Amino acid sequence: MAIFPRPVSPRSAAGDLWAYLIEKRPHKWPLLGVSMALTGLIIWAFIVDANTNTMPTRNKITYFQSWDSTRSDAQVILQQKIDLAEREVALRRKQEGMQKLADMFGIEWREEAARNDRRRAEALKYLNAELDKKLAAARAKGAAAGEATSAPSTAPPASEPESEGPQ
Repeated sequence: MAIFPRPVSPRSAAGDLWAYLIEKRPHKWPLLGVSMALTGLIIWAFIVDANTNTMPTRNKITYFQSWDSTRSDAQVILQQKIDLAEREVALRRKQEGMQKLADMFGIEWREEAARNDRRRAEALKYLNAELDKKLAAARAKGAAAGEATSAPSTAPPASEPESEGPQ
């Protein structure tokens, strides 16, 4: 079983190439240079692309907030409620930016956003109810143990910074 078709053999292919190379044509060498440059450019692009985002990044240091070991359960739960509210504000800000981007590209997002807002409101309602139950249990446990809970207010941070009045 032959690898090449019948009229072609490696010897005849090499002979044809050699015959083409020894012919005197004025456009032969510039076209050969252009074709080699384009081939080299394509190979170079693949090499660069293969190394993109594959190099190890510098070590990222993650800092954790230190907590007082004498914090009561009520204080921990209050902090969780504050963190949940802050996360919701940050999420809304990010969504507003993405919605502006979607408007620029003509992507329809309002119907899906309304559905997701309802779902998120339900989830937040459930999470806050669970945290309120845990907070009540923690305060009852603290009162039973004779602790005086000096916890900060339970109001979540406002979504927009409040102004201090006319300046």
